[in-house]
Amino acid sequence: MQLSPDYWIGKMENPGRVLGDAAWVDAFNARSVELDPHLVDLSAYPSVVDGAELNALVGEVSKPYEVDLYYRDDERERRVEAADYARYRESLALDQIPNKVEVKFGLVLARTNMRSWPTRDFVIRSPDTRDLDRFQENGLFPGEMVAVLHESADGEWFFVRSYNYHAWIRKIRIVLGQRKDLLAYTNAERFLVVTGSKVTTNYNPVDPGISELQLDMGVRLPLLDPDEVPSHVDGQNPVASHAVKLPVKLEDGRLGFKTALVGRGQDVRESYLPFTRENILLQAFKFLGERYGWGHSYNARDCTGLVLDVYRTFGILLPRNSSQQGASRIGANMRFGEDATDGDRLEALAQARVGDLLYSPGHVMIFLGEDGEEPYVIHDMSGSGWVDKNGDPIDGIMNGVAVTPLITTKMSPELTYFETLYARKSIR
Repeated sequence: MQLSPDYWIGKMENPGRVLGDAAWVDAFNARSVELDPHLVDLSAYPSVVDGAELNALVGEVSKPYEVDLYYRDDERERRVEAADYARYRESLALDQIPNKVEVKFGLVLARTNMRSWPTRDFVIRSPDTRDLDRFQENGLFPGEMVAVLHESADGEWFFVRSYNYHAWIRKIRIVLGQRKDLLAYTNAERFLVVTGSKVTTNYNPVDPGISELQLDMGVRLPLLDPDEVPSHVDGQNPVASHAVKLPVKLEDGRLGFKTALVGRGQDVRESYLPFTRENILLQAFKFLGERYGWGHSYNARDCTGLVLDVYRTFGILLPRNSSQQGASRIGANMRFGEDATDGDRLEALAQARVGDLLYSPGHVMIFLGEDGEEPYVIHDMSGSGWVDKNGDPIDGIMNGVAVTPLITTKMSPELTYFETLYARKSIR
């Protein structure tokens, strides 16, 4: 029962009440950009940035780890050495950054990774933990707009700024264009929103570049106006599909757009979902059982990625990392100091509403409510453990999206998620 969203929705009063309409969402996002330095409005992003400031921005993400890392795919399990970091630093081409940098803008062509260094090297904390690539930062998705700030020494990578993050992406995953054209695309009045965990464009035997292209939850794509829809799209009648515009890179490298079809039977909708607590749970549960993917790796997502993708289906934008979200002034917040007691945390949970966000160090969870007087959450976690009814520890690794009790689920061998809870956030 606990693994069904209907079980939790059935416990709520008025679960379908709209928490904020489209105008409220727009105002919330605008206010969030004002309050939180990790969020930017790319329509107002400077056309020229200071070179020294850009150098510092690159340095925020492209820096050596303070702990040892190892190359996962090296049979010798070789450690990342100072010489390796020196090679990575050279790849940054920081000496090529001018005093004033002209900003370019682009659209993402297909799901891609954001990396802390311009490399696809897979590095891990220890040979025993091989899942988490510590050079992985975030994911970007088709149709997403970015500011392009710099280029790697080998010319294969761009350093970009999205609405909530900055890091390196491969150049082949992006097409450059004029900002006004990109904004017209991303701000189209008629648009399709992906509400399933993953959907694809229809198979296209004529154009492999847009055939079965993966679209993750929260992706927004412009819809063709009814009078623009052709009678056939590469041999398929579009009557049973949504006709969307996808960015493409033309043969000469310029920005172009092509029509792709998304079947009406897929989990999509025209415009954002109504922002309700019922819909928060329905969306979150669509990821149930998906394998954990640090920084949107493994074609999946991590704890914050889960929250981001759910809230994007309402049009709500949030900071990328859980620490950034937890400290952010956006929303209604209750935070605890280091001297917080279990009583303080229980009081916060007593005031929590279904769909609120709960924060432990390096982690975020979605509150589901109580069952048997114990609070429950849905979250994407890389590892975990439990205690039995006698308080004895039970080791286990979840490594995916799951529903768990908050008080008895272990975040570490010593502490439960409840004991490490430091903030509660309501998006309202």
